[in-house]
Amino acid sequence: MSALQDKYKELIDTVNASGVTGAQINETDGVLHITGTAPSADVKNKLWDIYGKIDPNFLTGDVVMNVNVATAVAGAKVKVVTDSTNLNIRKGPGTDQPIVGKAAHGEVITLVGKANDQWWLVRTNDGEEGYSYSQYLTPVE
Repeated sequence: MSALQDKYKELIDTVNASGVTGAQINETDGVLHITGTAPSADVKNKLWDIYGKIDPNFLTGDVVMNVNVATAVAGAKVKVVTDSTNLNIRKGPGTDQPIVGKAAHGEVITLVGKANDQWWLVRTNDGEEGYSYSQYLTPVE
């Protein structure tokens, strides 16, 4: 086991124990790559919680986690309520995470789950999945 795999042992163990399908954990050039499909938003959020606990604010940049939620998950609809701009959708729950997509002002997208009060896991109508700042989302009846 490498030092990196040892550092992230809890994260790797959780991926393996929580029903992530197609899970692959590889190390390349000092970066741990984790891919797979989580059975629920709760599992994906738990993985990010563990990652954030081991590496606060994801500062080290030694993990690339590409875990999406199984698309069969039905979610509530939320509307983007930015002032006028697009809403960034990020890979993980934090402003330091790379932007993986955008949702237009006024667009209605799917709420997959809530990581915490500030960050919600969403999926656009184009299938882009990631975390957005909850302040700019409002539930649709």
